Amino acid sequence: MESGLTFLDQSFWITIGAVFFLLLVSALFSGSETALTAASRGKLRTHADKGSRGAQKALKITEDTEGLIGSVLLGNNLVNILATSLTTALFTQAFGESGIALATLIMTVLVLIFAEVLPKTYAITNAELAAARVAGFIHLIIRVLSPIVASVRFLVRLILRIFGVKTDPNSHILAVREEIAGAIQLGHSEGIVEKEDRDLILGALDLSDRTVEEIMLHRSNIEMIDSIDEPTKILTQCLESVHTRLPVFLNDPDNIVGVIHAKDLAREMYKVINEKSPNISNLNNFDIGHVAMEPYFVPDTTSLDDQMRQFLHRRTHFALVVDEYGSLQGLITLEDILEEIVGEISDEFDPKDTNDIRQSNDGSYILEGSTTIRDLNRANDWSLPDDEANTLAGLVMHEAQMIPTVGQVFRFHGYRFEVIERKANRITSIKVTSI
Repeated sequence: MESGLTFLDQSFWITIGAVFFLLLVSALFSGSETALTAASRGKLRTHADKGSRGAQKALKITEDTEGLIGSVLLGNNLVNILATSLTTALFTQAFGESGIALATLIMTVLVLIFAEVLPKTYAITNAELAAARVAGFIHLIIRVLSPIVASVRFLVRLILRIFGVKTDPNSHILAVREEIAGAIQLGHSEGIVEKEDRDLILGALDLSDRTVEEIMLHRSNIEMIDSIDEPTKILTQCLESVHTRLPVFLNDPDNIVGVIHAKDLAREMYKVINEKSPNISNLNNFDIGHVAMEPYFVPDTTSLDDQMRQFLHRRTHFALVVDEYGSLQGLITLEDILEEIVGEISDEFDPKDTNDIRQSNDGSYILEGSTTIRDLNRANDWSLPDDEANTLAGLVMHEAQMIPTVGQVFRFHGYRFEVIERKANRITSIKVTSI
């Protein structure tokens, strides 16, 4: 009995102090994990640029998320288990076997409140500040525990591989693009981000995932110049056209031999007419090949991001799109790509109400078949799929698995589609109503 009191007198408060110290370390680990994973890398970068060493270390630490979480979890579990073991031993010696249950109850409450909920709540509230403050400590822990963490990571991947699960050691938990897109969508749903701002940012983010084939002007709608036409006819066509640049073909529309700029054509023809004395007949000897620029062809699988960079690099705004067999599919301009970011860009020469998305009095929409699904989704916040078709007419034909006739009605994806007008095999007008 005397020895038990001696143990109680000499060791009790030391053990209690050690337990509370371990709980404090556990709280530091828990708060650090939450702060470093919840902190915005953009805000940390801003603080780092202003000279914050803690923010710089936090940025470096969060580059390896798997190593960060592994080290923090290992340290946190070690101190939690050690604190629980000390408390259990202390209560067992003081109260006998009933001390095990008492130690479990007390440690559960202490760990839950002071080592989990409290530090994580603070870390969520002040993520960037907390991350900068704990970065030095966590950086030291990662360096100390790195051999053990590396062994654990190898063992985990080995076990997952046995069960057929493949892991990428270089992948991040969330891609930066997905993180930004998710934040923008969340901000819009909460009323913080305006729809126009959301569309602008998401449009820029989507450029790398979309190809020129999705937004190009189809070959059936391209206005071309036949190189064998009379010069006066070519001049009249250019003057009456709403376009500044026109492709030039020889014999076959697939055989594009150049691209004419209306200003270059007018300047050269004026020079030919006034070369000796003003005479319109001088145009009879005019060769359009002298002013036609070399055509620029791009594959239909080129991403919009790459194509915009090529336009800027080549200092041109106009490209002809071809498929894998070299056949002409359409054309794309720099303006087409910019419209995917900022929306429709119209000038005084563009036809009015082209592909205009307006709601009728009955709540339906009368739309052209060439209206792109992406524009429709952006304008009305719809979610029609655009994986198999780029236009509204293409979506209807894909879902119907046929070329519909006028008056046919289809229902899919929560909407009613009625074919209003059709020319040959092309659907030109569709009535869309939300079900």
